[in-house]
Amino acid sequence: MRKRFISAVFVGAVASTALAAPAAAEETTVTLTVASAGGLSITVPASANIGNGTEGSTVSGQLGPVTVLDQRGSLTPNWTATVIGSDFVTGGGTSGETIPAINVRYWSGSATATAGSGTFTPGQVDAAGQVIINVPRTAFSHAGGTGNNFATWNPTVVVDIPAGTVAGTYTGTVTHSLF
Repeated sequence: MRKRFISAVFVGAVASTALAAPAAAEETTVTLTVASAGGLSITVPASANIGNGTEGSTVSGQLGPVTVLDQRGSLTPNWTATVIGSDFVTGGGTSGETIPAINVRYWSGSATATAGSGTFTPGQVDAAGQVIINVPRTAFSHAGGTGNNFATWNPTVVVDIPAGTVAGTYTGTVTHSLF
């Protein structure tokens, strides 16, 4: 079998690949919206029992997971979680039935989980950094990055039981807030 080769020679005009300018043109501006999936929220355990002790001793235990969820889809998704504690009381709350908030300390520890960009910073990395929570203290914060993020930590509460404290089940609150 023979193969044929065909060759062509073009003489004259050169073919142009450029398009001629349109007679008229109009532009359409196209937009879209990226919606926020939600807001900024914090979840905490409903209750925690950190143990028991006697007057003059110290009791400590973890609260359970605290989670900040930032679904604002922000260009600057910065937030700070603060913590404050109340007095712990039993019975009628007399002086012998009250452990003052000045005796309650807190440390956040490192994050147990995070997602998103930016820097997640614990308020107190370890027990050496624990703080008295009779006034608001930083528990955890996030700065930098963009978009959604979250952080979870399991803080420790430490309570010094003063001498002269009567026996009973003491109840107080540890309140986390977001800014």
